[in-house]
Amino acid sequence: MYYNFVRFSALRPYTPPSAVGEIFTAEFDGAWDEGGVFLLTMHPHITGHRSRMPVLERLITHMKARGKCWFATHAQIAQWCRDNA
Repeated sequence: MYYNFVRFSALRPYTPPSAVGEIFTAEFDGAWDEGGVFLLTMHPHITGHRSRMPVLERLITHMKARGKCWFATHAQIAQWCRDNA
């Protein structure tokens, strides 16, 4: 949602990729501190632009630097929840 324009508005607000990266990182850090799940949904036709790909690269680097971080599919998370309920 941060990358979208308001199509029929004269204002056309826009969040630059660097600010989106800060938001994603803060969301991950909050989930990490709470011992929770960070779920990031990214659509290729929105996120797949050249100016936005480095945001994802920096976020993954940041996540890996935290240490034991599990990158999982929705199915894997659902299975973990079933197994650990």
